[in-house]
Amino acid sequence: MTISKTTNSTKYTSDFLVIGSGIAGLSFALRAARYGSVVIVTKKERAESNTNYAQGGIASVFAPDDSFEKHLQDTLQGGAGLCHENIVEMVVRDGPEEVYKLVKWGTAFSTKREAGKEIFDLGREGGHSHNRIVHAKDRTGQIVEQALLTSVKENPNITVFENHAAIDLLTEHQLGSTIERGAKRLHCWGAYVLDIEQEHVKTFLARITILATGGCGHVYLHTTNPSIATGDGVAMTYRAGGRIANMEFMQFHPTSLYLGSQLSNRHFLISEAVRGFGGILRTKDGEDFMPKYHPMASLAPRDVVARAIDSEMKKRGDSCVYIDVTHLDAESVRQRFPNISSNCLQNKIDITKELIPVVPAAHYECGGVLTDINARTSIIGLYACGEAACTGLHGANRLASNSLLEAVVFSHRALDNAKTYLSRTHNTFPDIPPWDDSGTFNSEEWVLISHDKEEIQRLMWDYVGIVRSNLRLQRAFRRVKFIEKEIETFYKRTRVTEGLIELRNLVCIASLIIRSALHRKESRGLHFTTDYPKKDDEHWQHDTIISRSRKPRGQNP
Repeated sequence: MTISKTTNSTKYTSDFLVIGSGIAGLSFALRAARYGSVVIVTKKERAESNTNYAQGGIASVFAPDDSFEKHLQDTLQGGAGLCHENIVEMVVRDGPEEVYKLVKWGTAFSTKREAGKEIFDLGREGGHSHNRIVHAKDRTGQIVEQALLTSVKENPNITVFENHAAIDLLTEHQLGSTIERGAKRLHCWGAYVLDIEQEHVKTFLARITILATGGCGHVYLHTTNPSIATGDGVAMTYRAGGRIANMEFMQFHPTSLYLGSQLSNRHFLISEAVRGFGGILRTKDGEDFMPKYHPMASLAPRDVVARAIDSEMKKRGDSCVYIDVTHLDAESVRQRFPNISSNCLQNKIDITKELIPVVPAAHYECGGVLTDINARTSIIGLYACGEAACTGLHGANRLASNSLLEAVVFSHRALDNAKTYLSRTHNTFPDIPPWDDSGTFNSEEWVLISHDKEEIQRLMWDYVGIVRSNLRLQRAFRRVKFIEKEIETFYKRTRVTEGLIELRNLVCIASLIIRSALHRKESRGLHFTTDYPKKDDEHWQHDTIISRSRKPRGQNP
C-alpha cells in the first residue's frame, strides 16, 4: 500500500480494496494477500458484521448418507425455481474444501468421536433432507470471524481501516465522463471513503475492488441484523450504473426472540438449528400448527414458516408464537445452544422449562449486486461476495446455512479470476479528483431529515413485508420516492456524515426492493402478494434485473 497526501486529501493505493469485514471480505483478503497489497475498510470495528451474528453454521456434505446431489436438490427446491443450477452445483461441490480451509485458518467447529475418529458434529436445519450443518454450537459466525481476524492481524500484506464508511465507487463518472447506454462498460478504481472519527474523506485506489458489505436488514423496522446492515454495497453499485438482481426476495427469519414492550430495532435470533434439534412451533394454546402448512412441519423452508407464523398471529390476534424444546433433554439443549440459552435466561426465560416467544424479522437479502460464476459484477474491476451479491445460488429463498458457504466459495472464485485480471492490467490509475467537501452542515436541518430513517423502516415493515399487495407497494413507492428526492437534495448541499451515508443507502435499497416487488406479477419464494397468489413459471421464472439505465426486466437462470 502506498499513501500520498495533499493539503485537502489523502490517497491510498493498493492492489486489492475490500469493503467489509465479514466472512466474505476477510477470506478474500487472506487469499489475496499472497498476490499483492490488501486494504480492508469497514464501517465499525472489524468484528462487527452479519457473519458475527450467524448462529446456525455452514451447510456442506460430509455425512456418509448424504451426497452433493441431495444438497443440490434441497437448494433447488428451496429456491423455488430461480436458482442457477450450475452455480448451485459448483458451490455444493466446492463446499467441503472451503470448510477445511476455514479449519486451516483456525476455526474450531464442533466435533464428536465416532468409530474411533473425530468427525464434524453435523446439525440439521429447515429445508435440508440430511444432517449437513457444520457448526460451532450456536456461535458459528462469531467463531469463524474470530479465526479469520486473527489470521488477518498476523498478515503483513493486509491493512485494516476501522470506522471508515465507503461513500461511492470510483468510476468514469468521477472523471466527468458520460457513459452512453450500451457504449462501453464502466471501470471501478476504488472508492471515496469517510474516516468517521476524523470527519475526513479519503480516496482509496485499487486495481481490484471487492464488495463484501453484507445485507440491508435495517431497511426494515425489525431485523436480526447489526446496525451496519444498510445495503451500502448494493446502493453504491446501483448509483455507479451496475446491475442489481432479485431485490424483491427479502428473507424474514421466522423466529426472532419476542420480548413484548421491550422490542428493539434489532432482534436476537433463535437459530433454525433449534427446530432442527427437535424444537416444535406452537401457538400460545399449545397447537403444533406447522403440519397444516407443510409436510416438513417445523422444518419447512423459511418462507413457508414465516408466512405460517404471520398467518397464525393475524388469525388469532396473537403477538407471537412459540418454540417448544421442553420435551427434549435439558442438558443436551443447554450444551447445544449455550448462547441462546444464556440470552433467554437474561430475559428470564428458561428454554428447558418454558416456551420461547418468537416473531419473524427481516434477516437476509437473497438479491444484491448481480455477479457471474467468478463473482464479477457488470463493472470491470469490481467483484462482490457474500450477502451483498446475487450469485444465483439462493434463487427466491435462501436455504438455511448456505450463506456462509456461498461467501467462502465465491471469495475463492473472485480471487482466482482477479489474479488473471491483474496480470493483464497496468498498475496505473486515471486522475481521480479529490473529494469535494465544500458543502456546509446544518445540524437543525439534519434533525429533520434524520426522521426519514424511521419512516422508511416503518413503511417497509407495514407495506413491503412478508405479505404484500399492489396497493401497499404503490403506496410505499410513492412515499419512498418523495423521501429519496428529499435526502438526495440534502446530500448534495451538505457535508457528508456516517448517518447521511447510511440514510442515502437505505432509501435507495427501499426503492429497489419496492420496484422489483411491483415488477414481479406472481408469488414465488419470499415474495408473496395477495394480488397474484400463485407461482407462474410460464411468465415469471426468471431473475429481476435492474440498473439506472433500465427498468426492471427478466433474465432466465
